[in-house]
Amino acid sequence: MASLDSAPAVPLKAAPAKARVPVGALIGLGLLVLAALPVLLGASNYMLGLLISALILSGVALAWALLGNLGGMVSFGHAAFFGVGAYASALLAGKLGLPVLLTVPLGGVVAVVSSLAMLPALRLSGAYFALAILAYAQIFRILATEASWLTGGGAGYQRYPGLPTVFGFDLASRTGSYLLLVACVALCALAYHAVRRSHVGLALRAIADSEDATRVVGVNSTFLKCLMLMLSAFITGVFGALNAHIIGFLEPDYAFSGIWSLMPIIAAIFGGYRTIAGPIGGAVIIYLFDQIVAKGLIAVGHQIILGFVLVGMVLAAPNGLLGLVRKRARHA
Repeated sequence: MASLDSAPAVPLKAAPAKARVPVGALIGLGLLVLAALPVLLGASNYMLGLLISALILSGVALAWALLGNLGGMVSFGHAAFFGVGAYASALLAGKLGLPVLLTVPLGGVVAVVSSLAMLPALRLSGAYFALAILAYAQIFRILATEASWLTGGGAGYQRYPGLPTVFGFDLASRTGSYLLLVACVALCALAYHAVRRSHVGLALRAIADSEDATRVVGVNSTFLKCLMLMLSAFITGVFGALNAHIIGFLEPDYAFSGIWSLMPIIAAIFGGYRTIAGPIGGAVIIYLFDQIVAKGLIAVGHQIILGFVLVGMVLAAPNGLLGLVRKRARHA
């Protein structure tokens, strides 16, 4: 009789793994549903106005996070790109009569051109780069103020058209502006995702780990950082242009305000700047909290509450709100 030891081994079939939907995909789907809710539920013009401003901030926060996450550069001067894009689009539409839907991306292009003046700052790193970009933002604000023959100076500029009507749909209306901004934020998020998954994104992540090592194998880190700076400038310039045509008035202290440099940083870090959905969701939450809650508590200087909120989030969840949600979802 054959022994049990000589019997052929029967391979065991592994139990089929349960398909799991990525948490990021679920969060992205949730954001799209939340984006559609205000229109579907008939939100008031006041609430849509707040959401429009929050989406403008979302776009700038996404651009800031792209530069910080992929480019490895912390910027305190995104107000420069925001203001340049706003003035470029308004002047091209107001003085040359170009279509607004053409001047908006051109505003982003002009912001990219303005970023070329910052290329010498790429030799710097850390706080030195951040302060250099902040200085550029102040320079552009002064130039816009002094060039009163072109920009109207401190008196402001308002003789330019708003968003147009396309196929009978008024983009200048609250609903139209809101849906346009949702589409723009989504497109920028897709572009960010595409860059991060490309070979350029792989090289940038390698640079973040060890820039000296990547230079040894022939990666041009300065060139890749320059590309990220220009892409971030383009996105910020586009949202600056959209904001200009939505509000219908520009003046240097507003267009180049430090708020457009500070608030995106707070929003991106609060939401989780190493993700794509984090800066978007963080901007919406932070802006609505600031306007509805914080301003109700402290009418003047209410931004100080945002500082305490940010400190609390960094201490409780260093990876931001999205990182906290993902952590809880894994343990659920």
